[in-house]
Amino acid sequence: MPASPKTSRFSWSRLLWVLLALAVVAAVLWWRSRPPEVAGYRIEARHLVQNVVATGYVITPSRVQVASEITGTVVKRLVDRGEHVKAGQVLLELRADQTTAQLEQARAALRQLIEQTRPQAAAALAQARVQLEQAERDYKRAQGVFDAGGGSAQQLEQAQTALRNARQQRDSAQAAYAAVAPGGAQQRVLEAALRAASAVNARNVVRAGVSGVVLSRNVEVGDTVTPGQPLFTLAMDGATEILLPVNEQSIGHLQIGQQARCVADAYPDRSFKAQVNFLAPQVDRTTGTLEVRLRVPDPPAWLKQDMTVSADIVTAQRESTLVVPNEALRKVDGDHATVLVLRDGRAEPQQVRLGLRGLTLTQVTSGLTAGEAVIGGASVQAGERVRLQRLPLPAAAASATATGNDLPVPGR
Repeated sequence: MPASPKTSRFSWSRLLWVLLALAVVAAVLWWRSRPPEVAGYRIEARHLVQNVVATGYVITPSRVQVASEITGTVVKRLVDRGEHVKAGQVLLELRADQTTAQLEQARAALRQLIEQTRPQAAAALAQARVQLEQAERDYKRAQGVFDAGGGSAQQLEQAQTALRNARQQRDSAQAAYAAVAPGGAQQRVLEAALRAASAVNARNVVRAGVSGVVLSRNVEVGDTVTPGQPLFTLAMDGATEILLPVNEQSIGHLQIGQQARCVADAYPDRSFKAQVNFLAPQVDRTTGTLEVRLRVPDPPAWLKQDMTVSADIVTAQRESTLVVPNEALRKVDGDHATVLVLRDGRAEPQQVRLGLRGLTLTQVTSGLTAGEAVIGGASVQAGERVRLQRLPLPAAAASATATGNDLPVPGR
């Protein structure tokens, strides 16, 4: 007896449900049997820059403490903080009543020598010479008369005595004049005394020993200062420098002459160029850092002493080179490492040779070609079937930082 239309429709419906159930089961089994999806990267060529980044502060080649050489009271202060001074410029004056009087006394003594004592000595010498000439004539006359038998021996002896006295007076006058003559002993003594008095008086004026900017002042009018007491601090003129305490792990990348770009915390939107010009000969054991100095050949006008600065030192760079993310590197040994490459759906180990290394990316010099896919992370084992979830290379690929330093700046 043929099946009714109602029975036929029921059979087809059951068949459809069965087929649908089988399809769902098959889909679930297929889904569960798929290889796990893992993060990976396509190898490609990039411009790679290796940097050392550190934070430091602005310094000058030298800071100079200005002090007084004597004890005195300040009567005038001529400069303030922030002003630029030249070498020899007067910074302040001390009360100089006593030393000024001593200086005037020394000048008067020298002036008296030149204007009075010396002319008097010259006149006395001239008179002594005239008297000597007269005594010599008298002696010759007396000698002639005595030889002719017309004079006595006593007269001749008196003439001889007068001649000796005249010579002694001439010699004394000559010695006296020599002492006060130009360049003589007395003039040298008085000039030395004048220089000493002038030097003492000059100490009442405190001058800048070098050209530079006044960073600080510690004195006011009316203060009594003592020798050695710091009155001013000057930042000596010269090339501005950036002092960086760099983590010792980075020093192998640094060399004199490397270029850097610096940014001050106060002006984050402005940068300026600098150059490595000093590497300290030893590491500070307390902080584990090396003192590095950058020379700023053209410092901006807004750059000030002790300003905090971040420096990005370019230690090496490669143009259009193959790079691999560091997280894909395994069994790193010097410049050799292993990566897992996706081949025929499996993670296959591949030996690679490394070049320039950074925190996020490393140059691959051999073992990989552009377009190959490497697997990141350490959860995947060699030979395992996997599917690749392609990720973009890290954003730092264009500027991979080798090592950084966020340590506190010492000596601040």
